[in-house]
Amino acid sequence: MSHARTFARVLPALLVVAGAFYEYFTPTAYTGGPLFTAAPLVAAPLFSLRGTVLTGVAAVVVVVAIHLWLGVAFTVDAITETVTVATVSALAVLINILVRRGGERLASAREIAEAAQRAVLPEPEERIGGLEVAARYEAAQAGAFIGGDLYAVQDSPHGVRLLVGDVRGKGMGAVGAVAVVIGSFREAAEQEATLEAIAGRLERALAREATRRDSIEISEGFATAVLAEIPHGGDVVRTVSRGHPPPLLLREDGSLVELAAEDPALPLGMGELGTWPDRGEETDFPRGAMLLFYTDGLSEARDRHGNFYDPAARLAGRVFGGPDALLATLAEEVRRHTGGALTDDMALLAVRRP
Repeated sequence: MSHARTFARVLPALLVVAGAFYEYFTPTAYTGGPLFTAAPLVAAPLFSLRGTVLTGVAAVVVVVAIHLWLGVAFTVDAITETVTVATVSALAVLINILVRRGGERLASAREIAEAAQRAVLPEPEERIGGLEVAARYEAAQAGAFIGGDLYAVQDSPHGVRLLVGDVRGKGMGAVGAVAVVIGSFREAAEQEATLEAIAGRLERALAREATRRDSIEISEGFATAVLAEIPHGGDVVRTVSRGHPPPLLLREDGSLVELAAEDPALPLGMGELGTWPDRGEETDFPRGAMLLFYTDGLSEARDRHGNFYDPAARLAGRVFGGPDALLATLAEEVRRHTGGALTDDMALLAVRRP
């Protein structure tokens, strides 16, 4: 990629030089005009305004100099070629100005999107309720921040409570649903005594919002989610699954346990299809162990052969220095696995008992 970028940067100069050689070493009937006109057009989207202007000026100067050297500067063909190169150079400058303005608007839109995403999905603190916490959001498209993946960590009277989920859909509709889910979770985490009750609150909140607002369609108004609770001073973790990929428990000795729900309920927001009771499950969470929560952007990441990235198989037998190190390793491995071409956003949340 770096070689291609370097070649693109020097291509306008190469075109001017090639045009000069073509004009000089070929009969008068042949013209290097296409090469001279191509140079500023190539420079327009790649160079700064000054670079584009200088490329255009260089193309015109070289054309005139070659014509003077050959003694044909005042022929009809030579004048026509010079005017053509000058006109295209002026158009290239205009294109550069428009591209720069479009880039500035795009950068502004990205900044707004990033601000909206961070307002809805703020980074959790590094230590919450005595636990070490790290979170990471990887967008499928570079510069894109708005998506439906979500996470939240809340200290409560009942322990540290966590939520990781994935709202179906993209854009502002998905962000609206994410805001509803996280807002309801933070309120319910303080008030409800059980994870099952929290799941019920989230279900009702999504159903109300999908009915109330047209911007969140019913087809995009459901979310897979996993809820977890780590009691203060306890050595267990309780989980409730709503159709979400199971968390992974990584022990200090490198052994790994997949906390798959025996009887998961339907995703949040799909209560109209039937009622499945939430059933919490409890697992030992010893000191030094880590919990990894993730969305399907991780487990469904494919390589060029169509093979999925399997986090349980990849992490088994390995030891990491902490939540940050674990998430950084995962992000790097997934980029290598997919060749840098993620097809879905990915949210990661890791928690360790120090």
